[in-house]
Amino acid sequence: MSPKIILYTNHRCPYAQRAHITLDTLNLKYEEILIDLDTPRPQWYLDINPRGLVPSIKYSLPGIFDEPETLTESAIVAQFLCDTFPSPLLPASKEDPFSALKRARIAFFVDTWSSKIAPFQFQILKAEAGAEKEAKAEECVKVMEREIEPLLVGAGPFFGGSAELTLAEVMTAPFVLRMLSFARDGELMPKSFGEKLEALPNFGKWSKAVLGDGVVRKVYDEKGVVEGTKKRVKQMAAK
Repeated sequence: MSPKIILYTNHRCPYAQRAHITLDTLNLKYEEILIDLDTPRPQWYLDINPRGLVPSIKYSLPGIFDEPETLTESAIVAQFLCDTFPSPLLPASKEDPFSALKRARIAFFVDTWSSKIAPFQFQILKAEAGAEKEAKAEECVKVMEREIEPLLVGAGPFFGGSAELTLAEVMTAPFVLRMLSFARDGELMPKSFGEKLEALPNFGKWSKAVLGDGVVRKVYDEKGVVEGTKKRVKQMAAK
């Protein structure tokens, strides 16, 4: 029996992209409702998610969830879907003797990315062009080499030796995409930043596999994201 899922999303949002990757990898059908993030949220959406953020999902399953359950926040949405439909993304905790260990290692990788790497994305974007931006990007490369590179030993090509996407990629791929897109553009982040990241043996191999996965890129409009980010950075600078 298939669930009925409504996804409230915006294709420019990296957090909403996490939900897309999860749903598409699990081959779950869903209705998509786009939320405009450039305007005040309508009251009907605030009634669904008072925070006004995306993604949100409504989930129902005849005979079990007869009344739609609403879930918000990308990490919670992805975790719920993975726990409901065990797959290579995230094995059930008692699927085999190593399942709990795999889940713990994925959780540690995601925590490391969120606490050690994610803060640099905004810092590099807001830094002044030139020496300041280069210095902040160089600092990020060093942290990536120290914190993330060892965790990608044995990626095959995905996290933990998996031949398929895992929750580690779901949670980080939207940001890897943007980081390397911004570096290729050269204005938001230095071109040398992307080149140095891709030169890291483990991260370079892993990120190439991540960026080459069709599900990861399915809703990603690189040009739109880059131009939209430039606009927002200029607006922040003006304020």
